[in-house]
This record gives sequence, structure tokens and C-alpha cells, in this order.
Amino acid sequence: MSLIYENKVPSSYRIPFIAKVKEIATKLGINPNWLMAIMHWESAGTFSPSITNSIGATGLIQFMPSTAIGLGTTTTALRNMTAVQQLDYVLKYYLPYKSKITNYVDCYLVTFFPAAVGKDENYIIQTSKLPASLIATQNPAFDINKDKKVTVGEIATVMLRKLPTEWIKEFVKKKQ
Repeated sequence: MSLIYENKVPSSYRIPFIAKVKEIATKLGINPNWLMAIMHWESAGTFSPSITNSIGATGLIQFMPSTAIGLGTTTTALRNMTAVQQLDYVLKYYLPYKSKITNYVDCYLVTFFPAAVGKDENYIIQTSKLPASLIATQNPAFDINKDKKVTVGEIATVMLRKLPTEWIKEFVKKKQ
């Protein structure tokens, strides 16, 4: 069975990468397509372990510097790994949330804002240190109605709209 965006993974490491994504998904009890779609989105379609955004997040799922340290590494080390090696840290990141991931949107929320997993669609993404307006400004794709707030519902809408139509059924079903 081929995975979504499998053909976007560089051919030089595609086979071992896809095998490891399937292995990780099995360990997490989730659909491997969810991971592939998230890594495609977060790495700007490159599946590059070294891609870095403007605020210093790095790699396949855009590890923040503090997240990398919490996982026992650094963003510099992550940037210097192969994509297949970095998948070990993708697994390490998701494992504590294993029981909370029931669908694709939950899986993405673990990546983007774990506190929002399981919240209703009107839940506003914010913390006492990160106001909703800053999160909306830094993530304009998710602020659909341009109200300077990002909700779980807006994230779900955007993430599902980004998927090719023929793959939607893989993303709307719950974990089995």
C-alpha cells in the first residue's frame, strides 16, 4: 500500500523512510498517512530533516528548540540527521500522546499545540504567555476568518482542505 505524498519523499531515502513511517504508525496505533501528511505540511513538502522556519523550528515536524532539548537533542543535531534518523525523534515526540490521538486532527494538534488535543472546535489556541493574536499572526493560514484567533475548528478545516480529494477517507476515520 502506498502512502500519501510518498512520491514527494526524495528517492535517495524513500524506501527506508516509508518503512520507518509505517513502523512508527504501528507503534502509535495510527494511520501512517496521518504522519506523512503532517510531515509534508510541516516540511513545506520537502521531507527534509534540515528545513528550518523563521522562528527556529526544524525538521520533519518542525521541532521547536525547547522541544528538541526536552527530547534529549538540539535543533542543530536534528538538522544534521538524515530524515530516517530524525524519525526516531518523531516517534519519541508522539509516544507520550499515543492514547490521545484518535484521528488525523488530533495527530496534527499534537504537533502544533498539544494542549488542544481533544478540545471542541471552538477552543482558541493560546496560553498565558502566547496570546491568541500572536499565534494567529504567526500562523495566518489557520486564521480563516481573520479574527486574530485560531480555533481547533479552523485548524481542522485547513488541514483537511490541504489533502488531495482521493485521500480524504483515510483522514476522517477514527483510530481503530
